[in-house]
Amino acid sequence: MADERARHFRRLRRLRRSARRWSVLAGGLGGAAAVLTPYAGLGLPDAAWAGAAGSAVALAVWRWIDLRALAGRPAPPALDPAEAAARSRARLVAAVERLPVGPGVLAEARRLRSRLALRGTTAAAAWARLDQAALTLAGMAGRLTGLAEPAVLAAAAADRSLRDLAGRVASVERTLKLAPAEARPRLAEAHRVLLDQLETGVTAYEGLVVAAAGYVAVDAHPGTGDPAASRLLEATDLLHGVASALAELRAVGDPLRSPAR
Repeated sequence: MADERARHFRRLRRLRRSARRWSVLAGGLGGAAAVLTPYAGLGLPDAAWAGAAGSAVALAVWRWIDLRALAGRPAPPALDPAEAAARSRARLVAAVERLPVGPGVLAEARRLRSRLALRGTTAAAAWARLDQAALTLAGMAGRLTGLAEPAVLAAAAADRSLRDLAGRVASVERTLKLAPAEARPRLAEAHRVLLDQLETGVTAYEGLVVAAAGYVAVDAHPGTGDPAASRLLEATDLLHGVASALAELRAVGDPLRSPAR
């Protein structure tokens, strides 16, 4: 949505320019009619001059009335800089998404931003493994049909949960460096638990990707049997359990919050 304040002043400038143009035109046509009518006598051309001059005068008056009415209204308040930046960013993202390679560029930019946000933390390595596994699974998504469709859904849910968990691990780790000495043991224990959950989840995700690759390979040669399908279903069940556990963790809230007394 455009800035209402900027739109108000643009409309004001357009009306002022229009009023000036019609004023100049009305003055020119009125002067020509005043000179040529007595000079050549009254006739049909004089009616045209007089009609054009009268119309220009009327339009000029209307434009000045509209301009005065708009200028009398209070201008909309200035847009908050943060909101203006968010709108500009949204317009830029929308413009990039309309390009043929736009979605891929934006996805890569988001991945890079997430990686930089976790740089220097213990969650960075697990996040890199998860990202690599997610890219690998995305390359096989078109071939994971039939029995493999639940695996794609479970992987999507687990991917979101694991990335959120990686952010939690990084936040707790950064807080740990700033916490007072008496609070550090509790924070360190929470960090260890979250990191263990992240490692377990990423390992399960990688297992699902390996099982999906085996399913794709077997699906290309159907005469070899279907053990890969069973392994994929088992990996899907495991990853679904991990995603459910992580969802419950988010529902509980902040794991570092002390219980109410």
